[in-house]
Amino acid sequence: MQFIDTHTHIFLSDFNDDRDTIIKNAQTEGVVKMLLPNVDSSTIKQLSDTVEKYPNYCFPAVGLHPTSVNKDYSSELQIVEQYLNSNKVYAIGEIGIDLYWDKTYLKEQETVFRHQINLAKAHNLPIIIHARDSFNEIFNILDDINDNKLTGVFHAFTGNKEQANKIIDLGFKIGLGGILTFKNSGLDKVVSDIDIKNIVLETDSPYLAPTPKRGKRNESAYIKYIANKLAEIKEISIKEVAEITTNNAEQLFKLS
Repeated sequence: MQFIDTHTHIFLSDFNDDRDTIIKNAQTEGVVKMLLPNVDSSTIKQLSDTVEKYPNYCFPAVGLHPTSVNKDYSSELQIVEQYLNSNKVYAIGEIGIDLYWDKTYLKEQETVFRHQINLAKAHNLPIIIHARDSFNEIFNILDDINDNKLTGVFHAFTGNKEQANKIIDLGFKIGLGGILTFKNSGLDKVVSDIDIKNIVLETDSPYLAPTPKRGKRNESAYIKYIANKLAEIKEISIKEVAEITTNNAEQLFKLS
């Protein structure tokens, strides 16, 4: 079986002491590729170094995370564009709107989100959307500027059936991670009605470790727990889950 972890931050300092081991663990569990979404200018070098060290295994995405947006966002966007223009990139991300932590810079987040969507269109790249307490705001923007050039994934999906259907109607994939395995998340009931052709797997490591590793540092090898849960919900084999979701990821991010 082969898996693609479509969202891991393995370049972060959380893995500085054992990054090689963590990647070997992932390979042992069948993870054949990883997509690495950037956070902000403070992580660009770590991202670049990791991609350079693990070519054809770690694939970069670049973007400005919504929780890093403040009034001085222009310089951050310039760095995103510089990286985009001088490196092979597979997506614009992680971008979006986050209203869970702080609503102070909502207008700035919306402006930055729109700008990065337009970058994605110009470079014919998918986008990786961070949507926390912000589905309505994100849908409003996508309804305004979406077209057949735009695609991507809603990362760490935790929404309801109506929101899932809206995402699919917009032409986007749904990214499922460790939350799917949480006993009281209710996500299993939503996912049961989502065609697996619209799903990609992710870990968001080092965050959101799945059951039975919940509370520990997450890693890409744990994608097997997410795949197992999806297989259980869909009443298919984990092999089928691996084949379908890997194909979905390869097509979306052009990794094959």
